[in-house]
Amino acid sequence: MEINLEDLKTKGFLDIPIDKSLDLVKEIDKLKKEKNAVILAHFYQTGDIQDIADFVGDSLKLAQEAAKTNADMIVFAGVHFMAETAKILCPDKKVVLPDLEAGCSLADSAPAKDFAEFKKQHPEHMVISYVNTTAEIKAMTDIICTSSNAKEIIDTLPADQKIIFAPDKNLGNFINSVTNREMVLWDGACHVHEDFSLERILELKEENPDAKVIAHPECEKHVLLIADHIGSTSSLLNYTKNTEFDKFIVATESGILHQMRKANPQKTFIAAPPKDSTCACNDCNFMKLNNLQKIYNALKYELPEITLDEEIRLKAEKPIRRMLKISADLGL
Repeated sequence: MEINLEDLKTKGFLDIPIDKSLDLVKEIDKLKKEKNAVILAHFYQTGDIQDIADFVGDSLKLAQEAAKTNADMIVFAGVHFMAETAKILCPDKKVVLPDLEAGCSLADSAPAKDFAEFKKQHPEHMVISYVNTTAEIKAMTDIICTSSNAKEIIDTLPADQKIIFAPDKNLGNFINSVTNREMVLWDGACHVHEDFSLERILELKEENPDAKVIAHPECEKHVLLIADHIGSTSSLLNYTKNTEFDKFIVATESGILHQMRKANPQKTFIAAPPKDSTCACNDCNFMKLNNLQKIYNALKYELPEITLDEEIRLKAEKPIRRMLKISADLGL
């Protein structure tokens, strides 16, 4: 079948019809073997995608997996900055993203031109950027971090080191509070984690007094103040596995509940609700753009492919490699 590349311009994905009789799971597995491909999926993907992935994890683990894979092609079931990170680390491998429109509100909150001007205003500051950024921002960064390792990476720096932290102000404020730093924060945020309703979480807590509130540090401060445990997606997952408590109100993107329920079928997980009273859970519309049909087409036609300017890629690789080395040295 002829590929209509206009799909990539107008829709962001290959809108190629698939025989409805196909078993997509089996076909995807077959294509992976034929093409020596690996599927990396973030915790925020839908459960069916997580179940067919070769590796499911948070941003740190996915970057680590991308850096060490022997596959010829990486299919990234996540969002654009994640696929970019894989390409930065693996320039010799083909990296495809099932839907190019799978962006990130947090990454979009830091335009490269504006951030360059912001950086000029703080010439003595080291730049620590969250992995949820574009390649252009990473190229202006000294060390990349994730929510899994941000505190540990910043703790390795001298106490008097001046730091710009970008782009998430909520994560930055949380790190400042646990490290006693006064990092200069870029004013960015994740639309999902800023949308949790404190009032509705407190109502859920009143209805479920035995439930523990667990929250991602991208959440707003008033949500973090009532949380029993704050951590990255992998930290939240591990907490639910390793604690004796049996019920949790989970304040992060609802995709993580799939892994929590698989690991703890006897426990109860309640998605923290957003401010919109019509919704019971908080989904990232960008993460949920991916589906099995798009993954199948991406594997079959090896599109849409992630490409990067080599000068930008080389500059962006350095702070990611620094993060990976520090994480390895710290056993993270």
